Amino acid sequence: MKSPFLLSFTLLLSACAPPMMDRRPADVPLMPAPETAPETTTESVRADPGQPLASRSDVQTFIRAMAAEHGFNAERLRATFARAYSQPSIIAAMSKPAEGKPWHAYRSIFINSKRIQGGVEFWRANAAALARAEQVYGVPPEYVVAIIGVETQYGGNMGKYRVLEALSTLAFDYPRRAAYFRKELENFLLLARAEGADPLSLRGSYAGAMGYGQFMPSSFRSYAVDFDGDGHRDIWRNPRDAIGSVANYFRKNGWRPGEPVASPAAISGDRYPALVSRQLNQPRSSVASLRNQGVAPRDSISDGQSALLLEYQSLDGPEYWLGFDNFYAITRYNRSQLYALAVHQLSQEIRARYSNRSSSQAFVSESVAYAD
Repeated sequence: MKSPFLLSFTLLLSACAPPMMDRRPADVPLMPAPETAPETTTESVRADPGQPLASRSDVQTFIRAMAAEHGFNAERLRATFARAYSQPSIIAAMSKPAEGKPWHAYRSIFINSKRIQGGVEFWRANAAALARAEQVYGVPPEYVVAIIGVETQYGGNMGKYRVLEALSTLAFDYPRRAAYFRKELENFLLLARAEGADPLSLRGSYAGAMGYGQFMPSSFRSYAVDFDGDGHRDIWRNPRDAIGSVANYFRKNGWRPGEPVASPAAISGDRYPALVSRQLNQPRSSVASLRNQGVAPRDSISDGQSALLLEYQSLDGPEYWLGFDNFYAITRYNRSQLYALAVHQLSQEIRARYSNRSSSQAFVSESVAYAD
């Protein structure tokens, strides 16, 4: 049975999945920015936004390439682009990343009662799929839930832009990352064809990220799964497919089942400043070696565990954390230390409240049964 979002748009042939890559480019903002007119810069939209994309020579060149390389029907593609337009507000939004905020301001966006409670409710509504995803991919439910909570507030804000128009705007009117977004546009058309979807019907963020987990098209093609076996990978309206796809993404990007993610760190001496990681590299230093240099996890962590020392700016001054291999795996979803710690902390808050609620319900049920 076809998913509700699928329409009868038929294109020719299919293609192999692309190599694995990060889900979002480094300069794509996490949160939508206000839709204001862009300032006049070298990256402003160069074409009349009222002009259909199909009338542009650069788009026509792209269409010919898609026909030659992937067997698309050029006339059908031109008809599709004739109904699509460049969106100037997207260029303005691209310049306002949430990751530019200090940690204490960034954290408050995601670690709050609304997102925590929303995560508990999403977990309860999708407990079976989350449990199966943990069994298949080894990723605990709270991290899958936290990703979906950070990205779209559990499906409540998946984006309002036509993905075709978002990617086309950035592919043809955002020179700094044009090559990246043209590749994403190519992948988007390939996935729409493979899924039998009308490219004009699919909506997402201003950066072209899609569905519950905000996958870029290349990541959809590499990681999205048909988790409920209905024949389609519907990450827009099927939370089961979204859950399996997020878990699969983590597993294929280095998630290590059963290992820790992060721990607050205690520091001492004068050697720790040189140990703070300013770049997102795979952890290399052992906890034992860090202990010898004045850095120790506050949680119980094996001395053999690899770790990064991270510094965050709180209102009361710097705070220090150790990030392990699974922390690094989260940064493959979004290359930001702020993002990874927000996901970790939100996941822990959700798990604590979910566990407390489950325990309370179990206690009430046992009490009723005992009374009977």
